[in-house]
Amino acid sequence: ERSMSEYGFLSLLPPLAAIGLAIATRQVYVSLLIGIFLGYLIIHDWNVLEGFFATLQAFVDVFQDAGNTRTIMFGALVGALIVFINRSGGVEGFILRLERVLKKYEDRRSGSNRIIVQFFAWLTGLLIFVESSISVLTVGALYRPVFDRLQISREKLAYLADSSSAPSSILLPFNAWGAFIMGLLVVEGFDDPFSVMMGAMVYNFYPILALLLALFIVFTGRDFGPMRRAERRAREEGKLLADGAVPMVARELTEVPTKPGLPPRARNMIVPIATMVIMMPVMLAYTGWEAALTELPTGGFFERVGFAIGQGSGSTSVLTAVVVSLLVSMALYTAQGFFKLKETVDLTLQGIAGLMPLALLMLFAFAINTVCKELHTGDYVAEATSTWLTPALLPFLIFVTSCFIAFSTGTSWGTFAIMMAIALPMTAQFGTDPLLAVAAVMGGGVFGDHCSPISDTTILSSMASASDHIDHVKTQLPYALTAGVGAGVLYLVFGFLAA
Repeated sequence: ERSMSEYGFLSLLPPLAAIGLAIATRQVYVSLLIGIFLGYLIIHDWNVLEGFFATLQAFVDVFQDAGNTRTIMFGALVGALIVFINRSGGVEGFILRLERVLKKYEDRRSGSNRIIVQFFAWLTGLLIFVESSISVLTVGALYRPVFDRLQISREKLAYLADSSSAPSSILLPFNAWGAFIMGLLVVEGFDDPFSVMMGAMVYNFYPILALLLALFIVFTGRDFGPMRRAERRAREEGKLLADGAVPMVARELTEVPTKPGLPPRARNMIVPIATMVIMMPVMLAYTGWEAALTELPTGGFFERVGFAIGQGSGSTSVLTAVVVSLLVSMALYTAQGFFKLKETVDLTLQGIAGLMPLALLMLFAFAINTVCKELHTGDYVAEATSTWLTPALLPFLIFVTSCFIAFSTGTSWGTFAIMMAIALPMTAQFGTDPLLAVAAVMGGGVFGDHCSPISDTTILSSMASASDHIDHVKTQLPYALTAGVGAGVLYLVFGFLAA
């Protein structure tokens, strides 16, 4: 082990290379891989062979940590659950159920109906927090006909779909997002990643502001910037799209259509998702129960439950929750005679294959975190900037840097992977509240995911709402920046209050 200063500036090269390459090539996997390899080259004095072997070993070592392995398994199995819910007609049933509610509000002469329908679109996006792309696709497919009849612009639909998807996925992290964040926190040495992540939610200002701003716009109708022109055009001229706009054509609602001949039933989506969400705190309480008994021998039942949830194993809980949810959905669909055994197995494998890129990204993220730790990157940055950087400014700078990386690369996950490895060691050095730092990384990542023109959620929002992609980005950006500036100011305020 060398001292911190011995690697010096070199310790910055792996994350900087990963960020630079990701921005230049938009290939996050390749960029992370090169960053990791570069890190081990530095550690092994530029010996290419040793660096190569050390890089391979680093990927193997990721699985030595049971928490990492459980998180990666969870990421893959969520894919199976999503495919099941789609194939069983659960998503379609959910949409039909919502359509019945919407039918009541279709008389376009009343101004209040426009507000109610937009509010429903926002709420639907919020409620489908299991997966951001399913959320966007559902809102787009479900509300497009109604928005069109009420003469609400396609840009507004894309904005509402986009603003309720990624922000709700990070604020209600009972999904792959939460598992990924917890995995990164485990790598950074937090014994209790679930409660750290949930504690950070209070400071996760960007998604909270983005959701509230969308709600404010819906209820007051105070659009500004290009969106105002788009709304006026739709209302007064009846043009849902701008002249010369090229709508992005949506793919089918999801890649996996309902199995032909199955009746669409909302409960086939609601039951598995509810099972997963309920099982998480139950499992946290179960895994932390022993600690609660020893630490609180005289505590009341609810006091112990609260303590146990804080002490429970996050990775065990998410993995158990998704497995139980899968078993419940299999039982539910088998009882209705939907799938034979072979089909169940095939669907599971298809779902796992669909989320393999995500599992792979987790693997790369854990590996670059490890190499940054070995190089003491965070410590070096803290040392190098200690002359001018105060602990009060740190949360704000972490947020702004995360926003920049996420906007340039279009990926919140890649941003989480790179920034957690740098931000958390720095907060330890500066004595800043780690919850503020975790929240700043999450919020900054979501900012990029929400409004970057190359982000998959932004592209999907344009597709699902059949809106022109550039028009969607242009009308949404002023809103995203408003929420982003608000979040930045709050990080400054809270940074100074905590300092």
